Amino acid sequence: MPLLGCIADDFTGATDLAAMLVAQGMRSVQVIGVPHAPLPEADAVIIALKTRTAPVAEAVAQSLAACEALLAGGAKQIFFKYCSTFDSTEAGNIGPVADALLRRLQSGFAIACPAFPANGRSVYQGHLFVGASLLSESGMEHHPLTPMRDPNLLRVLARQTDGGVGLLPFAVVEQGVTAIRQAMHRLRDGGRRYAIADALTEQHLLALGTACDGHALVTGGSGLAMGLPQNFRAAGLLPDRSDADALPPARGAMAVLSGSCSRATLAQLGMARLHVPVLALDPLATPDAAALRDQALDWAEGKLSEARPIVIAASAPPEQVAALQAKLGRDEAGALVEEALAGIAEALVARGVKRLVVAGGETSGAVVQRLGITTLRIGPQIDPGVPWTHAEVQGLHLALKSGNFGARDFFLKAFQP
Repeated sequence: MPLLGCIADDFTGATDLAAMLVAQGMRSVQVIGVPHAPLPEADAVIIALKTRTAPVAEAVAQSLAACEALLAGGAKQIFFKYCSTFDSTEAGNIGPVADALLRRLQSGFAIACPAFPANGRSVYQGHLFVGASLLSESGMEHHPLTPMRDPNLLRVLARQTDGGVGLLPFAVVEQGVTAIRQAMHRLRDGGRRYAIADALTEQHLLALGTACDGHALVTGGSGLAMGLPQNFRAAGLLPDRSDADALPPARGAMAVLSGSCSRATLAQLGMARLHVPVLALDPLATPDAAALRDQALDWAEGKLSEARPIVIAASAPPEQVAALQAKLGRDEAGALVEEALAGIAEALVARGVKRLVVAGGETSGAVVQRLGITTLRIGPQIDPGVPWTHAEVQGLHLALKSGNFGARDFFLKAFQP
């Protein structure tokens, strides 16, 4: 029976969260979509949804269904995980989903903190930074689906909820658990439904997580989750585990599929081109998913091996993304890339690929669904926020990478022994 039940709004975010929990000694399993069977045995179960850009009503309904499954399985606390860049549409879905979960859990208050210092995400005075840049100057302002042009999280969340949004400022968080708890009580008693929490270091996140002991709902990025396992351990519910990230040995041909257009992923592709075969697909020139799939498979012929990966990418800089969206429409352009890469993944696995890295949240969701994967056991991290996982039924080792995560050499180091 899980201690912690988690709901993630995309697939890479789910593995990011699971990696954090595994690193803190919780055996974790990621379930793809709302489960219709008993939950797998684990300390933490993370239900991965594809709701970040879904219509609000659909996102709320799926999240509530996931919550019901987790509660029925015995989860003692619910964690709603969104991206460390807090990205969403103007209408949601962070606020509406959190509101619905609070109502279901009969709770009136929750913390909200997307900070992840290990990957350069910090919150100060309610403003989200990516490295030294405000969120609105980090490249996220050009995101093709969820452009983020306001770094003030209090304003962003206030536009998505009818509840009050307050701030847990740095000066309070720096004082530690007792001061945080007192400040949260004051915010709640003052009519605030949410508290945006400042966090610049991992110690801040550990203190915030400890202060959330007993909260029915916690919301945030994966960094906030690092403080939650210790609460269960202190209560005698979680034993010490040294093998929480154990997976079967990885063998077989290797490949990378990339649909992310983030600065980090584009830099990783640039590094990969110096060392391994890389194919850049051009959806603007060939706006047909089947044709793009066939191009990729023809190119991959004879290149698959256990010695080095191949890389197939539909990633592009902002001006090319804008041109494709202008030609096809935003949603249609995204669907084209997802369909093409999902078809390529299916064909590569049929041709013997057993180790697969997928870059981009929407792309990862499309690939996992096409491959029919329903559960993933979480293993060791490649880089902060990106673990290897194992799909037992398919015999596939899979890494689902958020577009913004990973060092420049990520696509190379992922396959190193």
